[in-house]
Amino acid sequence: MRDALQILAEARVIAVVGASRDPHKPAHSVPLQMQRHGWRIIPVNPYAGDELFGERVYASLADVPHPVDMVNVFRPAADAVAVVREAIAVGAPSVWLQLGIVSPEARRLAEEAGVDYVEDRCLAVERAVGGLSLT
Repeated sequence: MRDALQILAEARVIAVVGASRDPHKPAHSVPLQMQRHGWRIIPVNPYAGDELFGERVYASLADVPHPVDMVNVFRPAADAVAVVREAIAVGAPSVWLQLGIVSPEARRLAEEAGVDYVEDRCLAVERAVGGLSLT
């Protein structure tokens, strides 16, 4: 299994489950920062409208018409198991639960499926600490 920095360094397309239109929420500011540093951000949220971050918004991971390198999760821990199941179903190689989100059951499912898994860590912080940028 890859560590968090390897996962992030090797990702190019990140599906963000729970992406928000509200610029005051981390579910907006973190994906936007990642996009500014070169990652393609695919917003996944049935309530976020048609477009966000200049990309089409999808209602679910199953609706995204192309492969993603990572599924980044901005949903409550109670939703993590369902998101990991969706990520496995679409063949995502990694799942990253944002800071404050922990789910032992989601971790178990991901590990059993051979999916790299990170929880309780912020993409933007890890990017900055690791000095990563795709631009």
